[in-house]
Amino acid sequence: MKVSNWGKYPVVDGPVQQYAPGQLINGQSSWIPRGMGRCYGDASLGERMIGSQRLNRFLAFDPQTGILTCESGLTYEDLLRVMVPKGWFPPVTPGTKFVSLGGALASDVHGKNHHTEGSISQYVHHFQLLTAKGEVLNCSRTEHPDVFWATLGGMGLTGMILSLSIRLKPIQTSAINSISSKAGNLEEIMALMDETKAATYSVAWIDTVSGGKRQGRSILSYGEHASLEEVQGTPWEKDPLRLPAAKAIAVPIDFPAFVLNPWSIGAFNFLYYHKQLKKEVHKISSYDPFFYPLDNIHHWNRVYGKRGFTQYQLVIPRSAGKTVIPDILNRMRKARLGSFLSVLKLMGNETQMLSFPLAGYTLTLDFPISDKLFPFLDTLDRLLLDCGGRIYLTKDVRLSGESLKKMYPDLPKFQQVIRELDPYGYIRSLQSQRLNIHST
Repeated sequence: MKVSNWGKYPVVDGPVQQYAPGQLINGQSSWIPRGMGRCYGDASLGERMIGSQRLNRFLAFDPQTGILTCESGLTYEDLLRVMVPKGWFPPVTPGTKFVSLGGALASDVHGKNHHTEGSISQYVHHFQLLTAKGEVLNCSRTEHPDVFWATLGGMGLTGMILSLSIRLKPIQTSAINSISSKAGNLEEIMALMDETKAATYSVAWIDTVSGGKRQGRSILSYGEHASLEEVQGTPWEKDPLRLPAAKAIAVPIDFPAFVLNPWSIGAFNFLYYHKQLKKEVHKISSYDPFFYPLDNIHHWNRVYGKRGFTQYQLVIPRSAGKTVIPDILNRMRKARLGSFLSVLKLMGNETQMLSFPLAGYTLTLDFPISDKLFPFLDTLDRLLLDCGGRIYLTKDVRLSGESLKKMYPDLPKFQQVIRELDPYGYIRSLQSQRLNIHST
């Protein structure tokens, strides 16, 4: 069976075995947990993949505390469908709702509110973890705390999350009250992000192609969950917690490789920036286009062709933002490696172990796989290492083990935890082997 993740690179030939309660996993081959396959690289690919899609039940909900207990294969899409009409929203959501909650914990996902509300790990009360030894551990901040923190952002290497409890966020409506503001260059967008950093949600689309005085021109979208008063006179007035209308298109085939080239990427960046005619636009809209703008285009990864693509997501300290980000954009333009979709966000405080965030700027870049891409990304890695930055393992497909050690100083602590949980190294992924995570 040919299996890949969302980036469609690499492709492996191996079984995906759906987990059933009480099932014995260990055998003669290594294994790695797998959710919906929405990570971009090779983190949930391996010799044998154990799927969680059958673990998709709601188990309990406490409306007094907002604590939801569910199985790990439940997706954000399912959570939203059931909980939004009841007045509850995920405390943190990634840019797609087609991911499992277990996968979100294993990636310690962050969203548009990391600068104000942190990553998903801040809202996890406890979870049940199936280890390589066949034990089921109840993990929390007080019970097996090292395993708890190693699992959050641990890319599935501590074991398989079976169920979890997280605290949801109360909402009055399903609408988002947002403002979109245009910035003419990188200096303007950084200043605008500073001015609006009190907004709960904030994200900027950034043009990575234009240079000179227009380098880094952007559109910043920031906002809040709309209140009942704010939706007066809108479709939400009579039905405040309405779900978005189900509508989607699909990309039917893999695009030919020539479709994505410097000219088409440049044209897209030009049109996207100029599609908003006014300097500032205020609107009340569904949560879908604000949080999940690409989910209405099914199989959009096919745009990048049969060779696939990678998403290079980096985070750098705030002090380095005004020098390193322009340097990256200049190098991309010189190498003629524009990014089709690029996002800039503020991030808040650092967490533990292999969790990605640290206080500063995160920049997300999409690149079609090509012969010159990985050597170019190696040069970007060196820029990050020089300024104390790192890349997001959930999106990674080519980082070196040596760079990992420098980017994640808690790596030895994480390695000690997985050695104790899995002394024979049953739980392995292509990523963990590439990064030498199991080495002493």
